Amino acid sequence: MENQGADLKEQIIGVLKTCYDPEIPVNIYELGLIYDVNVDEANNAYVKMTLTSPACPAAGTLPGEVEDKIRTLPGTKDVRVDVVWEPPWNPDMMSDVARYELGMM
Repeated sequence: MENQGADLKEQIIGVLKTCYDPEIPVNIYELGLIYDVNVDEANNAYVKMTLTSPACPAAGTLPGEVEDKIRTLPGTKDVRVDVVWEPPWNPDMMSDVARYELGMM
């Protein structure tokens, strides 16, 4: 059962890499906007994420997009996406992939 949860977590991360902040051409996972991904033994998914700023134009749509895309994964029971503001996002949270794609390396 634990392996199934690990597989689902990897699938969720794959889905997160298909979600983009509309103002930055890098996916939200590589941007460092995803703080936590958990899957419990019942295959309920929990994602803790942030946005680049509280005034982000995607604040009203991006968390719902994340939830909707995760719900399409086979075996997923329930999905909860929490948007948090602590710690505040900053560019240091981006992966090397994101830095490269944005010409910062």
